[in-house]
Amino acid sequence: MGAVVADDGPSGVKAPDGGWGWAVLFGCFIITGFSYAFPKAVSVFFKELIREFGVGYSDTAWISSILLAMLYGTGPLCSVCVNRFGCRPVMLVGGLFASVGMVIASFCTSIVQIYLTAGVITGLGLALNFQPSLIMLNRYFDKRRPLANGLSAAGSPVFLCALSPLGQILQHEYGWRGGFLILGGMLLNCCVCGALMRPLEPPKTSEATKELDEKKAKKKLLDFSVFKDGGFVIYTLAASIMVLGLFVPPVFVVSYAKDLGYQDTKAAFLLTILGFIDIFARPICGMVAGLKWVRPRCVYLFSFAMIFNGFTDLMGSMSVDYGGLVVFCIFFGISYGMVGALQFEVLMAIVGTQKFSSAIGLVLLAEAMAVLIGPPSAGKLLDATQRYMFVFIIAGIEVTTSALVLALGNFFCIKKKMEEPHTKEEAAEREELNKSEDKTPEDAKVDSIEVEQFLKDEPEKNGEVVTNPETCV
Repeated sequence: MGAVVADDGPSGVKAPDGGWGWAVLFGCFIITGFSYAFPKAVSVFFKELIREFGVGYSDTAWISSILLAMLYGTGPLCSVCVNRFGCRPVMLVGGLFASVGMVIASFCTSIVQIYLTAGVITGLGLALNFQPSLIMLNRYFDKRRPLANGLSAAGSPVFLCALSPLGQILQHEYGWRGGFLILGGMLLNCCVCGALMRPLEPPKTSEATKELDEKKAKKKLLDFSVFKDGGFVIYTLAASIMVLGLFVPPVFVVSYAKDLGYQDTKAAFLLTILGFIDIFARPICGMVAGLKWVRPRCVYLFSFAMIFNGFTDLMGSMSVDYGGLVVFCIFFGISYGMVGALQFEVLMAIVGTQKFSSAIGLVLLAEAMAVLIGPPSAGKLLDATQRYMFVFIIAGIEVTTSALVLALGNFFCIKKKMEEPHTKEEAAEREELNKSEDKTPEDAKVDSIEVEQFLKDEPEKNGEVVTNPETCV
């Protein structure tokens, strides 16, 4: 594990779109499930923690908040680690961190110690698994990437439906300490998933090419040049606005039903409906996004998914009985699943394989701030107004605004193809290679027009799909 990244998507390697990629997809499915479902699943232990340590519900809720903050906020750190050591070593260490954090938490004697163990250490471990798994999925899939993203994203609702009842059983049989210990053992499966992330083998090249690749790999651990891409800036802005309201309805819909006078079990069943619909919505949306006509316009499908989600929130604010909330959860599950299946697919299409490891870290950091602001702000609005209608309306407006930012920004502001900024750089590299191989000066000089024509004639390279003005975001 030197300065050269072992699995940095070397040039000349085409995404296999299958083969070992299905094992990588399976590992990504499990990692996504643990990363998104685990912070919600630990909430079943909160009542016992309140009795054990004599704290309030808001104090225990910080455990889930810290887990999510670590998952999103450590994005740049994960990018640096991946660019320095590669995906597989980072995921193996992350799996150990996630497991050790929960095991140590089972022996804690104060709520602050649980913040540091189950919150910080386990959250960091999950983050070190989540981001590299998406990077490897991007490298192994190209033509089937939308479907692969949809299938991996389905891990979130599947694990949520499984971990929540499992946590209740563990709490009943072994108490919160035994439950934490068993969950820590389960998180060791993240190491197994990390072992599945086999680096793609680069083709045999000359010494000059190897030196050039080494020079390129040593150049940057966190590539901030992605901010020069207008599409990336627009996406980051839209995603940050989106997460302000995206996670609010699932947090408050159960309390909404309880305030309408329905039983706790009946109210909690709303999340089961939402999760069940979400399980099927994500892979189906991935299949649709992979269609020949749809994929070049995937950014607009993503915008439609966000508008659909925001409109669902606005309609849900008018619900006055249980039937209305059931209808809301069905449509919210569909739109939420579409957003989950498309968000990283669109980001991959924006920056390509080489810069994705840095781009996702920076996007997650921007989203972390919004994740921490969104639900608490909605809670304060609810305390001030005592009406859930306004909470759902604000959430709907935020998500709809993000869709308009993405769609309009793509349509009006982005004029150049994504591949054009890289043309001069690739041309310079080709000239350097030619000189190093002792070619004649006439052979070493490559006209820029010929280089551009060569790039246009090459439809696929390094697993990236050549985009057009419609897909530049």
